[in-house]
Parts: sequence; C-alpha cells; structure tokens
Amino acid sequence: MSDQHAQTSFFDNVTMGIGAWAWGDRLTWGYGRGYQLADLRAVFETSLAAGIRLFDTAEVYGQGQSETILGQFIKTTEQPVEIATKFMPFPWRLTRGTLLKALRGSLRRLGVSQVKLYQVHMPLPPMNIETWMEAMVEAVQAGLIQGVGVSNYDSDQMRRAYDRLMRDGIPLASNQVEYNLLNRKVEKNGLLKQCEELGIKVIAYSPLAMGVLSGKYSPDNLPGGVRGGRYNQRFVQKILPMLDLLKKIGNDHAGKTPAQVAINWTICKGTLPIPGAKTQSQADQNAGALNWRLSDEEVAWLDAMSDQVLQD
Repeated sequence: MSDQHAQTSFFDNVTMGIGAWAWGDRLTWGYGRGYQLADLRAVFETSLAAGIRLFDTAEVYGQGQSETILGQFIKTTEQPVEIATKFMPFPWRLTRGTLLKALRGSLRRLGVSQVKLYQVHMPLPPMNIETWMEAMVEAVQAGLIQGVGVSNYDSDQMRRAYDRLMRDGIPLASNQVEYNLLNRKVEKNGLLKQCEELGIKVIAYSPLAMGVLSGKYSPDNLPGGVRGGRYNQRFVQKILPMLDLLKKIGNDHAGKTPAQVAINWTICKGTLPIPGAKTQSQADQNAGALNWRLSDEEVAWLDAMSDQVLQD
C-alpha cells in the first residue's frame, strides 16, 4: 500500500464535520445568550441524523467546555461519533509529556479512551515541531489517538511534521487551516497542492468566513463582537457581488442557500469543511451542502468572483 493511499483512507467516507468552537464559548460566540445547551444538543442530533459523524473541538474552546459538552452528548447516543480535538502548545509547555497530559485531560472531558484525530492547534514557540510529533508518536503507540494532525501550519512546518512522523511509519493525516471563498491563501501559496501530493487532508475551518458567506449579513447588519472588526462595513459592501452569485447558483440547484453553495465549493476543492453550528437550523443548513455537487463551471465562476472581490 502506498503512503498516499494509507493517508487518504484515514478520512474515507468523511465529507464534512462540525466545528464546535462555539460550544461553550462565551467570549467570541456568546454562548448562553443567543443559544443554549439545548440548541447544541439539537445540532448534535441533527448532524448525526444527516450522516455527519465527525466533530472537531479543542481543549481551549470555551476553556474545556466544548469538549465537556460533546462528551455529554456522546453518552446519549448509540451511533458512532468520531472526535477530532487539539493540543495548544502554550509557551510554558516545555516537554513532550505535557502533550500527553493535555491529551488525557481532553479524553477525560470527552469521556472516551481514544479520539480519531489529535492535532497541534498552532505552531507556537519555543518547542520545536519535531518534539510535539515525537509526543504524537507516543500517543498513537499508546492507543490514545488514531491519527495525527496539525493546524495552521505553513508548508515548511507541515513538511517537518510529516517527515518526523514518517520516521516512525505514521502518516500526517491532516492540516486544519482557514479556507473559504474569502480566504484562499492556502490555495494560492501551494499548501493545498502540497497536501494533495503528500496525501494530507486539508480540513477547512471557517468555510463560511464566520458566517459572512451565509448571506445573513449586510452593510447595515454586520456580525457582532470580534467578527465585526474583521468583516467590517466596507468589506461586506465589497463582497455583495459574491453573495449575489452564491444566491444565483443556489437557485439553479433547487434552492440551495448561499451557505450551502459556499460549503460545497470547499468540498469540490478536495477539502473537508467543518462549519460551525449553534442552532438546529444551522445544522440543517450545513447538512444541505451534502449529496450534490457544483459543476466545474460553477466552481470556476466562484473562483473568478473571489479573485475579483478580493483584488483591492
């Protein structure tokens, strides 16, 4: 079996996951105000009913609350659930053992003995990439994790992680990066192509640009909190032609929403999107991006519009 085949098969039959950053997060997403635990339970159940099994979380989401909430939900279902979570390499974590300790903390909050995917959340100093990959090897060998991923790694960092893992015959399963029609950096700089060549799956977080591509915002109705600073009035005004095109293409596919078209675009690009969901309606919307496909021509139209609205 080739390395590429071995790595690609890690995500066989997984087209989409659900991002659980907002689960328990009050600061960025306002957990407890606009949505509650019951809403998240509906997201979980609706996603499973739609055949979405992968849930992506992290030890820092909601200061551990996201993992705890997901763990509560897992106990209530007989259906298989696949978990991806993340280790944050804080500057005070100075030994390989801190990764294994953090992993055991995540497993305890999740109430499971193993997760499908464990990812280094970002490449922070002072510890080098190889040290964390050596700890990941230990975690695989101990049966605590099935696969190893990284997040927010550039091409050189990812290659170092890949090379260190392969010394022990362990493939790098994934690199989780921001990727959407308003941020195609990984496509333009060659990271997406490098992942294809090495058999590493790109997990696309924020496929809706934190909700901006859903079409629910306008220059007069901007996203709140930290999102409003990033996607300000001028930016939302500039991307209106993109939102119009998403709407038009969706109408040509039996009334798919702009969000469903935007997520489908990331799937057509060969990535595994993990849109967030705080409510049942958002979970339904995410699921509606599955089981159909944009044409090559439609993907090209969206690419061209993306280039156009982002050029200035």
